[in-house]
Amino acid sequence: MQGRRVIMIVGNGEVPDGAGATIDAADIVVRFNDCRSVGAGGQKTDIVAVCNTGRPGLAMLGGGRWKTNAAVRQAREIWCVRTGARFAAMRAGLAETHPDLDDFCDDYTVGFESFSRSTGRSFRIVPVAVHDQVDRDLAGYAPDRYVVPSSGMIVIADILAHLATPVDDVVLAGFGHVGWLWHPFAAERRYVDALAASGRLRRLHPFSSSSQGA
Repeated sequence: MQGRRVIMIVGNGEVPDGAGATIDAADIVVRFNDCRSVGAGGQKTDIVAVCNTGRPGLAMLGGGRWKTNAAVRQAREIWCVRTGARFAAMRAGLAETHPDLDDFCDDYTVGFESFSRSTGRSFRIVPVAVHDQVDRDLAGYAPDRYVVPSSGMIVIADILAHLATPVDDVVLAGFGHVGWLWHPFAAERRYVDALAASGRLRRLHPFSSSSQGA
């Protein structure tokens, strides 16, 4: 029977001094995109979850710097947070409501999968059902108008649904729940607080609204 694991989800926000050793001691460490959390947030990286559509996806695959990032090279798995078909279905609506996001739904999943396969890493796409469930759950926390939940929120929900067992210790670091205007960060903070209160996860350090989200 699998024992209790510590699963550390490390956002790209502020991580207090001294947290790195605790993060590195976890059984599984998940980081995001270009892994800006490395440094104060330790070094260990098992999974990199990437925003595989729009400008972030293009920036990571273009130029080769992301592919040579030490944390990315260390990771054994690459996860694409966004399901291409779901975002393709959003394109027409966004053209009406957010015309400045004309490249938001451009899908770079193939590039991330190719990199993963060619370098011997496992690859997966977060199931679209996770996105749908997060939207339903966030509705109970009075979100302002938003485009999509943050990658951090999607990955938290995915790990709770598909990776963590009831005995695992799921820990968050580097989550400030602030950032891009069209993520529902205030509602996400309330949602995560509710998950913490119910014992589903915990924060490594007390919440600080001055730090950036994943």
